Amino acid sequence: MADALSLPSELTLRQASGALLRLLAAISTLASGVPVRIQAQSMQVFDSSALAVLLECRRAALASGRAFAVAGLPSALRGLAALYGVDTLLTDADGHTAPAG
Repeated sequence: MADALSLPSELTLRQASGALLRLLAAISTLASGVPVRIQAQSMQVFDSSALAVLLECRRAALASGRAFAVAGLPSALRGLAALYGVDTLLTDADGHTAPAG
């Protein structure tokens, strides 16, 4: 996924604010119409705060008229998204709903 924004290996409540600020700043520098693509494959330690960060990035992307996609979402985080009922808001790089499990 070329030009993807990357999530850190650890994204819990402790890192959420900093990660969100960094991602939102990066999103704001993208050229007009460039889709927001986030690479989550490196995440190893996370909690529900990671979902909040992703959903806020999605909101910012859509508000600026950009497509939004996440690649490499760990299966445990996909499952958490499904549990919270937000899995359909997170799509993979091809635009498909990220499957849980």
